[in-house]
Formats: sequence, structure tokens, C-alpha cells
Amino acid sequence: MAEQQLEKDAADRLVSDFTPPTAAVRSLRKLADGKPVKRDADGEKLTPGRRIARILMYIALVIFAIGLLTPFVWMVLSSFKSSNEVFSVPIKWLPETWVWQNYVDIWTQSNMLVWIRNTLFLAVVVTFLQVLTGSFAAYGFARMRFRGRDVLFLLYVGTIAVPWQSYMIPQFIMLSNFKVSNTLWSIILLQAFGAFGVFLMKQFYETIPEELSEAARLDGLSEYAIWRRIMLPLSVPALASLTLLTFVNTWNDYLGPLIYLRNPDLWTIQLGLKGFVSNLFDTNYALLFAGLTISVIPIAVIFLLGQKYFVEGIATSGLKG
Repeated sequence: MAEQQLEKDAADRLVSDFTPPTAAVRSLRKLADGKPVKRDADGEKLTPGRRIARILMYIALVIFAIGLLTPFVWMVLSSFKSSNEVFSVPIKWLPETWVWQNYVDIWTQSNMLVWIRNTLFLAVVVTFLQVLTGSFAAYGFARMRFRGRDVLFLLYVGTIAVPWQSYMIPQFIMLSNFKVSNTLWSIILLQAFGAFGVFLMKQFYETIPEELSEAARLDGLSEYAIWRRIMLPLSVPALASLTLLTFVNTWNDYLGPLIYLRNPDLWTIQLGLKGFVSNLFDTNYALLFAGLTISVIPIAVIFLLGQKYFVEGIATSGLKG
């Protein structure tokens, strides 16, 4: 009997050697062989269908990017053309003669330095005030408890949906009565506060654990200290996003300076470049495009430097928990 049992065990082992391995065994062998299964960013297996969908998505994004960049590239190339060559038919993308003199003339034939100085001053001051007031007000809505808080927040954020054109005339009359019209202070007072900044910062504050604030209160910190020492350092991505959006919006603002800044010495770069367009047939568009290219450079540089924080701030501002 013992010999028969030994023969049976040997036969079972022999059969098991030729039995196809299970899925778990095959997965372990693949890991041991150093050939991991290809997976996408979500951790799911990258099937041929997913691979094709991803390729199509990349192609669509490339086409979309080309559509966005084409006007900008045409503007930059046109800034090196002569005035008659800009709107030539058929369109010529590259200039026949590169006219570098356009960038010299835009500085000598206009107050470009004054326009840039005024625009930079307004953009920096307005951005600082919006980040300061927006982050501070957002802390009150996110962490303080008082009656009517949610209703007040909804009413404040609801002002985003009200177009500025609907109340700009009463606003102009009010600022004129305050004797700040035709000064840079009028633009600063108009844009020093923004509901969007409060909304963005509040959404980000709610992703920060409440336990940090409670521990700080137990240590004796005031609400102001908690906002300054804890909330602000942890909100760098949201602060960077708000800074970038506010700076770009103030730099590109045209309607506000057009209404309030009548003195040419107070003009911003957008308002100054508009002076080059006297009429459709008597405008040096090559010179105008050179000025527009100069006006875009600071925005492009700031966005390239802060795009990492901008994307992170926008992506995390909608999360809670």
C-alpha cells in the first residue's frame, strides 16, 4: 500500500507539472520576469481601445493648440513686415524683408514706456489688493461660524453673474463725486475687491483639515494669526492661480481705463495702442502688431513661470474633504 501511495503522489506531481497555471500564477510569473502590464495614469490596463482613444485625444488637443496659436504667430510675424505687406493677398506668412525698425519706431513714436509703467503699476497694486482681500474674506466664509454666512456668501458670489455694463454708469457718477475720476485710483478702487477671488480661495480653504485650525486655537493663536501663519502658507497653489488671473485681467483691461483715464499721461498700454487705429485705411498695422507683441511678452513670461501652481490651484479648488 505504501508503494502504491508513493506512485500515486509521483503521478500527481507529474500531472501538475503539465497543468496550465492559473491566472494568479501567471501574473506572479510575469512580475518575476520583470515585464509589468502596461497601465494608464488611472492604474487601469491599457487596452488597444484605450490606446486608440488616447491617440485621438492627443491629435484633437494638438489641432486645438494650433488653432489657438495661429493668430498669435501671425501677429508676431506681421510685426516684422512692412505696413503694406500685412494684409497682402494671398496671405504671406513670412515677411519678404524683416523690418526690425518697427520695434524701434514703436518706442520712439509713442509713449510706450509711460503706458507700460502705468499698466504695470495698476496690475501689481490691483493684484496685491485682490489677493489680500480675497484670501482674508474667504477665510471668514470658510472657517468662521455666524448667522447668515451661507446666504451672504451666495449673494456675494452671485455678483459675478451681474455684467459690469449694467452698473458702470452709477459707478462712474459715484467715483466722479469722490473726485477720483481721471486718476489711477479709480481703477484701483474698481478692482481691489473681487467675488471670484473669494470663491476660489474659499473652495481651497475647505480642502485644508479643520484640525489644523483647532490645534492652533488651542495653542493660543488668534484668527488673524491662523490665517497668516497656517492658511496662507498651505494655499500657495490657489494664491498663485488668483495672482495670475488677476494680473492678466488687469493688464488686458481696456474698458475701465477708456472710461476713467482721459489724461494721456495715465493711459495704459491697451488704451495707448488703440490710438494707433485712427481708421481702417490709415493705420500702420505692422507698428501696431509690434506694440501688441510687446504687450503680450510679460503675460507669457508670468504664465510660463507660474503654470505649475496655476493648474494645481484650479484643480484642487474644487475638491473638498
